Amino acid sequence: MSEQEVFRRPSESAFQQAALRVYDRCESLASVSCLPNGVGRYYLTPEHAACNQRVLAWMSEAGMETWIDAAGNCWGRWACDNPDAQTVILGSHLDTVAMAGKYDGILGVLSAIEVVELLKAEGVTLPYHIDVVGFGDEEGVRFGTTLLGSAAVAGRWQNDWFNLTDENGVTLAEAFRQFGLTPEEIGSANRARDDIKAYLELHIEQGPVLEQLGLPLGIVTAIAGARRFRFTLKGLAGHAGTVPMSMRRDPLTAAAKILTEIENLAIANSVVATVGKLEVRPAAVNVIPGECVFTLDIRSSEDAVRDKTVSAIFAVAEAFCESSGIHLDTEEFHHADAVECAAWLQTKIEQSLREVDLPVHSLMSGAGHDAMIFGGVFDIAMLFVRCEKGISHNPAEAVDVADVKAGLQGFARLLGNI
Repeated sequence: MSEQEVFRRPSESAFQQAALRVYDRCESLASVSCLPNGVGRYYLTPEHAACNQRVLAWMSEAGMETWIDAAGNCWGRWACDNPDAQTVILGSHLDTVAMAGKYDGILGVLSAIEVVELLKAEGVTLPYHIDVVGFGDEEGVRFGTTLLGSAAVAGRWQNDWFNLTDENGVTLAEAFRQFGLTPEEIGSANRARDDIKAYLELHIEQGPVLEQLGLPLGIVTAIAGARRFRFTLKGLAGHAGTVPMSMRRDPLTAAAKILTEIENLAIANSVVATVGKLEVRPAAVNVIPGECVFTLDIRSSEDAVRDKTVSAIFAVAEAFCESSGIHLDTEEFHHADAVECAAWLQTKIEQSLREVDLPVHSLMSGAGHDAMIFGGVFDIAMLFVRCEKGISHNPAEAVDVADVKAGLQGFARLLGNI
């Protein structure tokens, strides 16, 4: 029997049952929530601890050695015969946003466990160790800083994060101790010095492209770099009935013009730009606004294109405000550069999908993922699974069992190709 046949030998029903088990386990973890009528699971909480224990039990059932690292991430290892071999890490995150869906992050962790169990059941041996990880924090809900779990593994932890506080005033350092972790030992979670062959992440697309194309899977080419800004426009509040239109210094009017140009510039430069929050003060029906504040999130897989668009937006904003007598302040509060997926891994994924008779399509990721923190540390790759209507971070988040099955087949074959 050829190597390819070995990796294809798990029957259709075996992959189907594995996909159904992933689906059922996603349902199971959705019940581990601090919200009575929705999914909410945050870093270093009792729900995080309960989730870790459930996932560790599933890893153990798959024959993996398990542990929790110094950042609260849970791990399972399928060791190869050579103790000095390289390691391939498969994983994603187990935390959620508030009122989340059931699959964002979680699908990738549980699918990785199933792939290990499928290959072990077939007697497949690999020339490297497989480590499956469930990161404790990607979303950043509790402490306001994203990718805490994977940052520790990438060797990019910042000790000043221990001073971050949650909404109850609990510091990150205090939360570590309450969880049974020791802040001073955070460095032991660092895997950047290990001999890591690749980091691979399966994830729902969180967008509508694959569904629109009728495709179950997509190969990620790059994770978009994002910059976020806060624009504060200050004019002069006044009586809505007594100040002539020609004499007003209305910051909302200026903001409206800027927002229109943001959309125009984003379309022209093939980037995505979102004004997700807009506040008007004093926000009264009969008062001309005196202040308007809005946010801008702008992303591209090409940092130079994104930054060129930012400069153009700033120029437009400054011109509109100057001509309207509006004072403009801007603040950048997030900056993450784009991360490319390793070309050799993209090629291997394409090869693997073709070998199991699955269609091939490549696309960029507009959302951030744990994989991005490993850019420049490990070679990374991602495989997207179609999600219904592209909906994510929402209770309506949904995936099809057939697409999960396709993801398992692609990932299982990939492990034999790298």
